[in-house]
Amino acid sequence: MKEIEPIAYFRSPFKTKFGIPRQSGLVDELRGSIVFESKFSNEDALRGLEGFDYIWLIWGFSANELVNRTWKDGDNLTVRPPRLGGNKRVGVFASRSPFRPNGLGLSSVRIVSIGKGVIEVSGADLMDGTPIYDVKPYLPYVDAHTKVRSGFTDNNNWHPLEVDFPDNIDNFFDEEEVKALSKVLQQDPRPHYQKDANRVYGMIFANKDVRFRVENRRCIVVEIVS
Repeated sequence: MKEIEPIAYFRSPFKTKFGIPRQSGLVDELRGSIVFESKFSNEDALRGLEGFDYIWLIWGFSANELVNRTWKDGDNLTVRPPRLGGNKRVGVFASRSPFRPNGLGLSSVRIVSIGKGVIEVSGADLMDGTPIYDVKPYLPYVDAHTKVRSGFTDNNNWHPLEVDFPDNIDNFFDEEEVKALSKVLQQDPRPHYQKDANRVYGMIFANKDVRFRVENRRCIVVEIVS
């Protein structure tokens, strides 16, 4: 079998994986770019894509330390989904955890614009530099299923955090970046098994170190460092 190779790489405000939304589409304000490798940047490769609103991305968990792991009989094939508080385990194939036998991700993102060798998108859950192995158009008549069960996520109500920014937030981010950052922090980027209200977390967003803590369902941004 031919070894797959990246056709493109993703450009994102997230330089590390901490803080990235756990699913695509959760933060529609979050912008990013699919930058094709030179041999795949021919305009013919994207001909007709302008008629679609969404695409599927098949990509690689490049920052996952288990990508090159050799799996053996008897290995633990369960994970702890954040939606279950990070404590209850389910089977790896009943989750979307990045800790998988093959380090492949699948995301549906909205097309913002299409240029030569570049697709601008929104709503992605990819880190900067993520390799993309394929792009496919999203087809609602086969890809969208209504009135279906969603496993453990059906019974776990989740509410976004309130976000408090410092008064000088505009000194660090423009209006669109503030909107995206707010939505990201509403998702509570912390590991879900950590509940220390005094602990300060750092998240790299748009080349700034955003430091925050969470107390009583409020995300408080305590400092931003360039």
